[in-house]
Amino acid sequence: MTAKSRYDYLSSDRSQFLSEAKDASELTLPYLIRGHEEYSKGMKQLKTPWQSVGAKGVVALASKLSLSLVPPQTSFFKLQLDESQLGEQFPPEVKSELDLSFAKIERTILDAIAASDDRVVIHQALQHLVVGGNALIFMGKNGLKLFPLNRFVIERDGNGDVIEIVTKERINKKLIENQLPKEVLYPEEPDSSVDETTGDKEECDVYTHVTRDNNRFIWHQEVFDKELPQSRSKAPVESTPWLPLRFNTVDGEAYGRGRVGQFIGDLKSLEALSQALVEGSAAAAKVVFVVSPSSTTKPATLASAGNGAIVQGRPDDIGVVQVGKTADFQTAYQLMATLEKRLNEAFLILSVRDSERTTAQEVQMTQLELEQQLGGLFGLLTIEFLVPYLNRKLSVFQKTGEIPKIPKGMVKPTIVAGINSLGRGQDVQALGNFMQTLAQTMGPEAIQQYINPDELIKRLAAAQGIDVLNLVKSMQDIQQERQQQQEQAMQMEQMKQAPNMAKAPMNDPSKNPALAAELQAGIPEDQLPPEQ
Repeated sequence: MTAKSRYDYLSSDRSQFLSEAKDASELTLPYLIRGHEEYSKGMKQLKTPWQSVGAKGVVALASKLSLSLVPPQTSFFKLQLDESQLGEQFPPEVKSELDLSFAKIERTILDAIAASDDRVVIHQALQHLVVGGNALIFMGKNGLKLFPLNRFVIERDGNGDVIEIVTKERINKKLIENQLPKEVLYPEEPDSSVDETTGDKEECDVYTHVTRDNNRFIWHQEVFDKELPQSRSKAPVESTPWLPLRFNTVDGEAYGRGRVGQFIGDLKSLEALSQALVEGSAAAAKVVFVVSPSSTTKPATLASAGNGAIVQGRPDDIGVVQVGKTADFQTAYQLMATLEKRLNEAFLILSVRDSERTTAQEVQMTQLELEQQLGGLFGLLTIEFLVPYLNRKLSVFQKTGEIPKIPKGMVKPTIVAGINSLGRGQDVQALGNFMQTLAQTMGPEAIQQYINPDELIKRLAAAQGIDVLNLVKSMQDIQQERQQQQEQAMQMEQMKQAPNMAKAPMNDPSKNPALAAELQAGIPEDQLPPEQ
């Protein structure tokens, strides 16, 4: 079965979700999700909502999710040792050295993410999740690629695990001319190569078919039901480049449901009220002058008269007509205010905090807020997106040699992300609190007595992501310096005692016969005559 046939077959299960996603997009960000297969080379006229609460809410919630998943200026994951696998082959002091190595690997990955456009694509994917509930990210060699809901279909098993993905994208035929025969791309039959959707002879649809085979994913690409040469690839499940994302999940459904769909009623009501108020206010603001039919004042003269002009006529013949229904809009205004307040709470707009620099504490507070307000959604995104995303980064960087490979059979690092990912930053605070508590409880001298300074420095360096190479002295260097200092001190002491040692033989009975004779005579030593 071809990839196109599988795409068409699975599209029937997607149609309901795509229709709901399109309706949600029209009330928030109309450009985000289009129809089933809409291709347009020029700008398409989109319907503009009468209210901006939906768009504001989507952008605010997506920004909060992005700030929590991949926050800038701070570490959002860490590599952690599996304590159960340490065994007896690693002494306890090796753990600190491994933590320092893992911290260096983390910095390499974070620097690469900061230098790429990953955060931009992730923020776009989160907007799709909030509106349509679904998004697909492909981690290619040139960066991330986002597939909206109208460009992919998916099938899951009963546990929610992905077993098949088919994507559809449009490319120019010139890009694949050297991969397929010309008779396939440009057949001689008239109009046979014309695309059925757009009637374009220069472009064609490329289908990517992804299937799961035990513990790996295998995929290839097809054009006109022909497989593209050298398009087959594979990857383990734990480090797959295909990341299908869902917002809210329902048991038995292959697709997710967005946040906007949960409050679509409030948005529709607000949309209708906004339209009615805008049109009603425009009508109420309209002012019309009425001239009596039997009046000598001519309407044309009155209309053309300028400000301060003198015209002939009677003031009683001229009247003003206004709607005068402004007071009737108060009920609509009150209902709109209620709806807007509910939507602001639903999309976490009211709790947005402004700050010049994002701190680890602020990120953690945002994460906890999202976890409380969205009912475990942040945990789902951590499992389905962040951990596979970091696993893929780690695997690619090991293959390219940007980070050292971890030998098989040794301890395999475990990626800890999400709320627990701020461990590097939390470790600094935890160590500081521990030292403070120890000093307050047992006295300041307890720190010097019980704390290993070398281990403390290593843990602080790993927590703050600092490379201690050639920065912090090793214990061997410190011991050598201490030994040298002791030797220098002994030499200085010997030099100070040298003058006294010169007189030592005169005070020694074994070397002074006169002193020995006097001592034998019983004369007390303190009564002996002084030395000559």
